Parts: sequence; C-alpha cells; structure tokens
Amino acid sequence: MEVVLETKDLTKNYGEVIAVSKVSLRVEKSALFGLLGPNGSGKTTMIKMLTGQTSLTGGSATVLGIDVTRDPIGVRRQVGIIPEQETPPSFLTAIEYLKFVAAVRNIPDIETKADWWFDFLDFADKKNVLCKDLSRGTRQKLMFTQAFIHEPALALIDEPLINFDPIMQDVVKDYLSGYVRKGRTIFISTHILEVAEEICSGFAILHKGKLLHTGPVAELTGRNEHLPSFFLSLVRKDRNV
Repeated sequence: MEVVLETKDLTKNYGEVIAVSKVSLRVEKSALFGLLGPNGSGKTTMIKMLTGQTSLTGGSATVLGIDVTRDPIGVRRQVGIIPEQETPPSFLTAIEYLKFVAAVRNIPDIETKADWWFDFLDFADKKNVLCKDLSRGTRQKLMFTQAFIHEPALALIDEPLINFDPIMQDVVKDYLSGYVRKGRTIFISTHILEVAEEICSGFAILHKGKLLHTGPVAELTGRNEHLPSFFLSLVRKDRNV
C-alpha cells in the first residue's frame, strides 16, 4: 500500500522543552488516521511540523512524497489543513475568503463549489458576513470548507469536531468517512477518544511528546478492547514510569 505520510525520529525542541521526541510513523493511502493524546502531548506541534509551519529539530518527515523541510510550501500547496484555532481573515466575508483560497490554489468555478459547501454545512445565510462576525462554529465550518474545497489527496486536521454541535459533528464524521472511501487520506489529531474509535482506521498515541503505540483500530476490536480504555491504561502506565 502507498505511504502518503512518514516520519522518522521526528523531534521538536523549544529550548530545553522537548515537545516531540523521535516519533516514527507511517500512514498509508485511504487511511483515516488518528493522532491521540492528552492536552500538551505534542499533537498540534506534530501537525505544524508535518505541514511545514514550524521547523524540525531532528529527524525527517515526508508528506505525499515531499520532504517538509526542503519544500514546506510544496506540502501546503498539496494538502488540506485545518489548524487548532480557526483563523479566517477578519476583514473578509466568508465568500471573499473562499475566493481568496481559490485564487491561491487555482480552483476553477469557485462560486459553484462554494455554494455546495455553504448548503452542505448549512451556513449559506452567512455567505456575505464578515469573518470577524461569525460564531466559532461557523468559522469552523468555513475552515473545514477551505481545507476540502480543492479535494486534496491528504487533509491534516487538528481537533476536527471541537466547535461543532452534535448534528454537525455527525455530518462531518460521515463526510470524513466517505472521503477516505474515495481513496483519499485524512490525518486528524484529537483527544476525543470515542470519535477516534468510531471513525479511525489507524491511530497513534502520544504522551509528553513520546510515541507510546501505533496500530490499526481493528487490532483492538479483534481482542474485544476499546480504544478509550487502551489509551488510558498506556498513558497512566507511562505517567508512573
């Protein structure tokens, strides 16, 4: 199976603080892969390194065959990204922001594509509203749209459901599951273990920047074990080491 994301001894230090320590991962095409960990475990730092938004201290990472250190812009050009904090430009309306994204990514027929997303995520009434005046949930819808409107081969999402109500969470989970069935790949970071167990095909557990485990969700299911209990046992054990 084709590998679309790979890290080898990926490391990030902030002075004397080790945020990510020698993490090695492989994510195959058509996976919905979950990077799991408590707050402060290094998940967001991993996403930032994988998308070329912050430099590596050590190790290497390739995304869609592109070295993130040598060509970070090339990585961001190819993937879809939803950051931890939704940040569409405050001075643009929702449709103006999507037109800006379309111009950067050379997306044709943006009006038609944008209208589909406005209807699908149920925020057509906010199309001409300034981003600064959108609710957090609506800004999250807009950021979700900008990440997927060009139908990337790989999307990297930091806490995909954090600002959505239960109905929209269900819509988004169905979309993500359908997206990978089309042969594309999604990499999410989350601390919501029940969601990861429900939709992810593979997962990795980070704690204090260290990789504790990586493998398929089906491996746990096959031995009648649930992801939340497995996660908690590993993290608690690591805390007591």
